[in-house]
Amino acid sequence: MLRWLLLPSKYRYVQKYFGKKAFTILDIGAGNHSASKTKKWFPQCSYHGLDLDKTYNNDEHDFNSMDAFYELNLEHLQFNQIPNNRFDFIMCAHVVEHLQRGDEVLVKMIDKLKPGGYMYVEFPGFRSTQLPSMYGTLNFYDDPTHVRIYSVAELMNLFLRNRMKVISGGTRKHIPTILLMPLKVVYNLIIYRKVMASLFWDFLGFAEYVIIQKPEHYSPPSQRHTVII
Repeated sequence: MLRWLLLPSKYRYVQKYFGKKAFTILDIGAGNHSASKTKKWFPQCSYHGLDLDKTYNNDEHDFNSMDAFYELNLEHLQFNQIPNNRFDFIMCAHVVEHLQRGDEVLVKMIDKLKPGGYMYVEFPGFRSTQLPSMYGTLNFYDDPTHVRIYSVAELMNLFLRNRMKVISGGTRKHIPTILLMPLKVVYNLIIYRKVMASLFWDFLGFAEYVIIQKPEHYSPPSQRHTVII
C-alpha cells in the first residue's frame, strides 16, 4: 500500500509490467538524479541513460547506478551506438516537448525495444497552455526550452503507422499523487519555502501520456506496409 502511494507517477507502468522482476530500461532524459531514483524503486533493473550531458544534475551515486550511458543530441537522429532490440522498457518523460523532431526520435527508438517491450512517453498537453504560471512550470510557456506541443492523438497515430500496439493514452491522473498533494505542499513549504508546480500536474491535467508495446512478431521498417489513418 505504501509503495502504491509513494511511487512516482512516471513509474506506474514500469511497476505494472515488471514489478520486482529484472529488466533493462533506457531512460531518455537521464538528468536530475534519474538513475539513482530509478534504482531506488527498481533495484533489479539494468539502467541505461541517454542525455545531452551526463553531468546534468547527476552525481557520483547516479553514475554508479548506471550500467551504460549514451551522451548524444537527440535532434541529430544518430543512434547507432545504442543497441537494437535491447530494452524491455523505454522511458521518455518530458523530453519530446524540447525537440522539434521528437516524433522522428520516437520512431527511431522503436528499433531499440525488444519485441514485447514497452515505451512510455509523457509530455505537457494542450491544456498546459491554459494553466496559470508557477515556479517549476505549470504553464507550457513557463519553460523557454519548450519548442513544440504534441498531442495524444498525434503520437498514437505515429505509433500505429509504425505497427506498434497502443495500450493506452490520455491525460495523466495518478490518484496516489493527487491524494498526497496536501502533504507534499506542506513538505515543500517547510523544506524549500516554495511549492513546486509539478505537485499540481496530476490534479490540473498538465501532462499527457502514451504507452505502447512492440509486437512479438514485429516487421522491420523495410517490410512494413503503408497504414492509412
